[in-house]
Amino acid sequence: MRERLTPGIHVAEEVGAGEAIARVATTTVAFVGRALRGPVNRAIAVSSFADFQAVFGGLWQPSTLSYAVEQFFENGGRLARIVRVVNGGRTATLTLPATRLSALTLEAQCAGTREFLRAAVDYDNLDAGDTDKFNLVVQRVRAPGSEYVEDQEIYPRLSIDPNSPRPVATMLAESGLIRLKGAVPLERPVPTHRGDGRTLAAYVSSNPDGDDGGPLTDYDIIGSAIERTGLFALGDSDPFNFLCIPPLTRDHAVGPSALLVAARFCRDRRALLLLDPPSEWQDPAAALEGIRRFAFSSENAVMYFPWIQTYDRLRGRFEAFAPSGAAAGMLARLDATRPFWTPQELDDGPLRPGLRPACAVPEDWRSRLAGAGINTLQAVRPRHSIGARTLGASRATVPDWRYLGLRRLALLVVASIERGTRWVLFEQPGPALWWRIERQVAEFLTALEREAAFPARPDRNWFAICDQRVNQQRQIGEVHVLFGFAALRADEWHCWLVTHGPAGSRAQSVSLNRLQSAGGKPPLDPDFDVATVLQEHLSR
Repeated sequence: MRERLTPGIHVAEEVGAGEAIARVATTTVAFVGRALRGPVNRAIAVSSFADFQAVFGGLWQPSTLSYAVEQFFENGGRLARIVRVVNGGRTATLTLPATRLSALTLEAQCAGTREFLRAAVDYDNLDAGDTDKFNLVVQRVRAPGSEYVEDQEIYPRLSIDPNSPRPVATMLAESGLIRLKGAVPLERPVPTHRGDGRTLAAYVSSNPDGDDGGPLTDYDIIGSAIERTGLFALGDSDPFNFLCIPPLTRDHAVGPSALLVAARFCRDRRALLLLDPPSEWQDPAAALEGIRRFAFSSENAVMYFPWIQTYDRLRGRFEAFAPSGAAAGMLARLDATRPFWTPQELDDGPLRPGLRPACAVPEDWRSRLAGAGINTLQAVRPRHSIGARTLGASRATVPDWRYLGLRRLALLVVASIERGTRWVLFEQPGPALWWRIERQVAEFLTALEREAAFPARPDRNWFAICDQRVNQQRQIGEVHVLFGFAALRADEWHCWLVTHGPAGSRAQSVSLNRLQSAGGKPPLDPDFDVATVLQEHLSR
């Protein structure tokens, strides 16, 4: 899927049968946490910290998210998806009087004390007989009393009559700023004229009854899959590569329950979770001892150490911050130079000026930490590359997934092929379709091979199979494609089966190494009994 982002426009195009499979993005970072203002439980794409300020209000001391996003862009980040969550926040209301005994009451779409709204009512260009109609202008301003208008919505010829062509309840349902609160009054709101006799309409400001809510909890971060809140606000239509959940407060880390849900959420969406080390790990020895007791390990998670020191513009002094935002920016910056799989030294890029590690990590300690799954942030590029690791370095179910570069390559391959072959849902299954899919996947893997994405081997580095061996005796209407690439170790392959059908598309990891190690033919041999191995694997 190709994505193009310009201010106010988002265009996505699915790859078709006649096109090459496009590689999915590799550096989009999703952030979930508390913000000063903005939409709640909605994933909003931002491409700069200025965009974040415009939507979410910028830096705010209770918001560790705001600092993490700032450091992400300062250290080279390019695209982020922000999900704002709140704990008990309340929206501000806005009252437009109709008579002494009734009023049209509106409320802000977004919770918090910084959603400064104002509204104006007039009867311009309305017939004298249109006693149910009025014109409404709603604005969001930078601050109370400010004339700096950040957003505006105009609703001409609204009506309090529910049977009219433009009933107020229906029209305001499409608003991005306000919504109706309570019942529509029996009379339309009165015009908001100035008190000095001039006809120019004045504005009624929102009431000071908004509330920012309390500090976040793990339950706020997790949210609900049914209601699409918290983590689950990042739906399937909002792809991302890394998930960053900053500490709940400056002194309160994300708990294990939220980490476990987030890791599984990332695994299901072929992404990686960026974890922050506990603030108590203030030197390499403490980090190495702490990771041994750390109740979390996953090949779909990454951790960088130590915390970073940078200038806090709100407090006017240098402060220590959790490093995941800066680490995500570093990975994005390095990927912009060349593919992340080559050379290995790119895993050890330095921080940009203005950001520095909170403690020094000697070279020998870097190796020891890497062996335990902890990567090291450096102020300067190290002399010797170690290569970044996942947090499953010592306990990974697949040994090759100890290495961040290989794990990211696998996620790139699977996500790209699964998305890039969705066009088969609109085609008639059969041998002709199978051949087109296999050719398309083969061309994609060949292009990666030319860029040295796969480890060098004397024979072929990858395979793609889409014929009767993987499609016979399967569910009617489904199309399957099997593919894989060579691993670091000899005679071992990483393989996946992608299925497209009426229920949608899915990809699952399969193992074809058991038959091969028992003396069978390799997967790329045309006589390899793929159907038997798949049947045995999928029936377990």
